[in-house]
Amino acid sequence: QVQLVESGGGLVQAGGSLRLSCAASGSIFGINDMGWYRQAPGKQRELVAEVTSGGRTNYADSVKGRFTIARDNAKNTMYLQMNSLKPEDTAVYYCTALRYMTFRYWGQGTQVTVSS
Repeated sequence: QVQLVESGGGLVQAGGSLRLSCAASGSIFGINDMGWYRQAPGKQRELVAEVTSGGRTNYADSVKGRFTIARDNAKNTMYLQMNSLKPEDTAVYYCTALRYMTFRYWGQGTQVTVSS
């Protein structure tokens, strides 16, 4: 089992910044891709950004140029730097990890609220 714990969410004004962290523990050997998803009220969960074990990244069009995903394999931690935040970025943000390209794990989520 892999445990994922997010931190860093909160309330910020539009145009502000937040940095999310996701710490992985447990059976972390074999983790491949990691990423961030978000879910706003009444909407489906959507991909925000993902990073492979080799460092290749992929972003949703809505966050390109504003968000940066990073991964520190030595610390078993992933980050999401969010700049120029907009009210539409308000959501619960979830950390996810894929192990052996088969088993997907999720964190409990952290709330991000952007006020206008």
